[in-house]
Amino acid sequence: MIKVILIVVSIIVITALFFVFTTNIASVSQALPDDRLKKGKFLNSEIEYKISAGKIYKMMVAYFKDKRKEAVPSKVIPVEPVSQEQLAQLEGDLLYRLGHSTIFMRLEGEYLLIDPVFSDRASPVQWAGPKRFHPSPIAIDKLPPIRAVMISHDHYDHLDISAIKQLNEKVEHFIVPLNVGKRIIDWGVSKSKIVELDWSQEINIGTIRLTATPAQHFSGRSMLDSDKTLWASWVIQTDKTRLFFSGDSGYFSGFKEIGERYGPFDIAMVETGAYNELWSDIHMMPAESLQAHIDLNAQWMMPIHNGTFDLALHDWYTPFDEISALADQAKVKLLTPQFGEAVTLDNIHQTQKWWKALRPQ
Repeated sequence: MIKVILIVVSIIVITALFFVFTTNIASVSQALPDDRLKKGKFLNSEIEYKISAGKIYKMMVAYFKDKRKEAVPSKVIPVEPVSQEQLAQLEGDLLYRLGHSTIFMRLEGEYLLIDPVFSDRASPVQWAGPKRFHPSPIAIDKLPPIRAVMISHDHYDHLDISAIKQLNEKVEHFIVPLNVGKRIIDWGVSKSKIVELDWSQEINIGTIRLTATPAQHFSGRSMLDSDKTLWASWVIQTDKTRLFFSGDSGYFSGFKEIGERYGPFDIAMVETGAYNELWSDIHMMPAESLQAHIDLNAQWMMPIHNGTFDLALHDWYTPFDEISALADQAKVKLLTPQFGEAVTLDNIHQTQKWWKALRPQ
């Protein structure tokens, strides 16, 4: 019975048909073009994503037939601890991958945090659901003051209620897509701290410009609120650095448009994990992730959305193997830092294929 519950919870996380709970949110409060909304729900620019009963059945069958070698690691994933002392010693602009899609960075002397998920499980409850493979390289109480937290969308593996509550006193601004602000207000964050952005809207945080850009995904934390909040990717710019963060997305023409408008980028952090042909409209397959990187016109690709939670039907190491092979073939420069390994943005260098030593022989 427990196995059945865990399988169902995993499907729920992937498809956003999450356990029903009582939180509801206000409808869209500002005028948007007709093609961006349908009956109060946000739309993608190229597809209208719907979860049919037939699709859910196929997912259930696939999960029950699951015969992976290693859904979760059998060996300890290496994590490099990050400390305030280390941050003080290292100079310049830095980027750390803390896990899944959680990115911590220092730009222009300011600290930013993207999609902070620190809980043990990416789930509406902490007694069931996908469990972390590794600890975070730094605990929330050890983080320095954060100038801005950015959120891509409201799914449980990107918006962690416990993390938001713990971060609240450390954070000056929460920069979120439309209507996500209502969620974190309900969790105790002051409205004065929140900035909601639609696609193509931007805000300057000191000398850093943050722009919400399109993605092809969906939203919701229960069966009652699907697509009532917006999802987004992010462009992060300073005078000397340009970064892209994909959030979750299927492949679409928007990547090329973003690359043409905001690129070239130094690093594109592109979703490469938790994929399957059954839901490829809203989570890219590895070849599509590579093409998105190419479309974005980025110097380095950093695959994210992998290595921390079991959210799909591939082995935990498969996203790394597949994108590494594709990148080698296409001569794309790939960044795969260990969790907690510092990426110095002033002098980006090749990283090791650390997962190879952990794969089953």
